[in-house]
Amino acid sequence: MDDPATIGHRVQRLRTQRGLTQKQLAEPSYTPAYVSTLESGKVRPSETALRFLAERLGTSYEELATGRPAHLATELRLALSDAHQQLATGTADEAAVRYRRLLADAEHLGLVPEQAEALLGLGDCALETGELVDAGRHFQAAERLLAEEPLPRRARAIRGRAVAHLLAGELRYACYLLESTIDELGASGLADPEALVILYAAVIGPYIDMGAHARAAHAAELALALAPQVDDPALVAGMHRQVARTFLAEGRTADADASLAKAQAIYQQLSLCTDLAHCHWMRGYVQAQKGELVSAEKELRAARDMLNAKRAALFTAQVEVELADVLRRLGRHDEASDLLSAFLELGDRHGAVHAGGAHRLLGLIAEERGDSETAEEHYVMALGLLERSGASGDLADLCRLLGDLLRRGGRTEAALDAYRTGLGHRSPPGTTTLGPAPTALAFPRH
Repeated sequence: MDDPATIGHRVQRLRTQRGLTQKQLAEPSYTPAYVSTLESGKVRPSETALRFLAERLGTSYEELATGRPAHLATELRLALSDAHQQLATGTADEAAVRYRRLLADAEHLGLVPEQAEALLGLGDCALETGELVDAGRHFQAAERLLAEEPLPRRARAIRGRAVAHLLAGELRYACYLLESTIDELGASGLADPEALVILYAAVIGPYIDMGAHARAAHAAELALALAPQVDDPALVAGMHRQVARTFLAEGRTADADASLAKAQAIYQQLSLCTDLAHCHWMRGYVQAQKGELVSAEKELRAARDMLNAKRAALFTAQVEVELADVLRRLGRHDEASDLLSAFLELGDRHGAVHAGGAHRLLGLIAEERGDSETAEEHYVMALGLLERSGASGDLADLCRLLGDLLRRGGRTEAALDAYRTGLGHRSPPGTTTLGPAPTALAFPRH
């Protein structure tokens, strides 16, 4: 809302243009003296007063309060919806151009909610293209714009920032952001179901990567309980996709398949290409876990092709690590090595967890070829990357592989050191070094 003097001048100008006296404008709810005081800028009108005057003047509350025609904000919101659809069905680069233009328009008009929405869109674009620093910057800017809003309004921005840290391999900080927000929602009495589903679904991934499977399962349970209270189908689908990871961690592949089928049906209906590709990706992983390697390769290639068509560089590179594992297990070592080497040439910009996974696979391939020296080099590099990220579950397995390799080579003391390191990373089920899990929130029964 503009300052009182600006609003008063605007009311006076519109009243004069319409040939109304102060008395005609004021009646029946206000007095001519009030209108006179308002027009002179000596009083800040309430929203109720401005809505009454706007109706009498034949204009909108927004135009009277800000000087902006109401249709401009509506048109901008429609354009943002179109940009969101373009990101879902087209490429992130093209959508980002549109979001940047809409951000400039929103800034020019002083429309804060629309500025935040454009920044959230730019953050999502940057996640797809692998520009994780830019993604974090956009989400943080959106969070700052919404600083005065209730915490549930900031949930998407916080989730986006956490995902950027997760993809960069900063698992503990991602957990911290999500857990602290969940606790703050509970402490403030703002237990908004949609915000909580966003946060619970997002925290499942880092929990599983850190070996905190019990926490992941509990987050999934809470998200599933809240899902009937959420109206956004895409959000519900994303929740089902993450819940599938907890089922996999528990060996419940049939339940994981069922969750993915629910998510996939929604994504197909909404034409959300990136999310649909993620379903193919997860299905490929499930089938690989079951030993159905031919089907797994088909699903992972479908995911890779869909993501590549959208120029989603980050996710394309990461799915290729999963595909390389399947190819290795099918005995196609050269194809697997080529994919992994290309991934590692990109550096750490695609995250320490996936880079560690790539080195682990190259170590396995080298072992299977009888090249113990190269295998050890890759295992040691993977160890450093995974220690940095805090991926405890992967670390324990990697230390076992390294220890076995060293033991077979007669280096018993070095092997014992590797085993001890692995044991040090085997946390009790459901724990992390983050302290207590978020407090479970109580909800009224419907």
